[in-house]
Amino acid sequence: MVEPKPNVVKIVMPRSEEKRLIARAKRGNPEAFRELVDAYKERLFAFIWRMVRDHHEAEDISQSAFIRAYEALDSYSEKWAFSTWLFTIAYRLCVNHLRKRKALSGEMDFSRVGGPEADVRETVANTEEARRLRELIWSAVAQLSTPQKSSVLMFYREGKSCEEIGRVLAMPAVTVKSHLHRARAKLRTALNVELEDDWRELQFMTDSRYA
Repeated sequence: MVEPKPNVVKIVMPRSEEKRLIARAKRGNPEAFRELVDAYKERLFAFIWRMVRDHHEAEDISQSAFIRAYEALDSYSEKWAFSTWLFTIAYRLCVNHLRKRKALSGEMDFSRVGGPEADVRETVANTEEARRLRELIWSAVAQLSTPQKSSVLMFYREGKSCEEIGRVLAMPAVTVKSHLHRARAKLRTALNVELEDDWRELQFMTDSRYA
């Protein structure tokens, strides 16, 4: 199975350029929307892949998310970042997909959610200890509930605020903070105490953005 690249550089499109492309796409310019797709496809695919843990399913959901975004582009409000709106669509598709999978299997297959390839500090990225730490962390993340897992991924990997995550998950920011706190507590418990220093390096132990 082909997995998303673990260390893809995140390129943030300036809001002015984003607004310009969206305006053109709303006027029916397909090339403008194609530029938006190119700007966000890797980040969106990585998020979806970590939710469903299957390459082909992630590709299908990514394509569906962009199609729905294009079809509903007139409803997009510049009050929110385009990425937040796009992730909202993708998250809902993931939740529906996971519910269908659960219905078919009779239980949630948590082993397929998340992935061991999360980013860690570059100085230890290629060491055996880093690989072991990634596996332990993402094995623990895989056991979180869907809202907790999504909150962790968007907060730490996408750098989204609790307000933005709340919009994606359709819940108040205070509830997102609660999910993050509970996720952090669960991850602390799941990980061996001897890894606490390394875990703190990844900033999951404390973060002023939701303290």
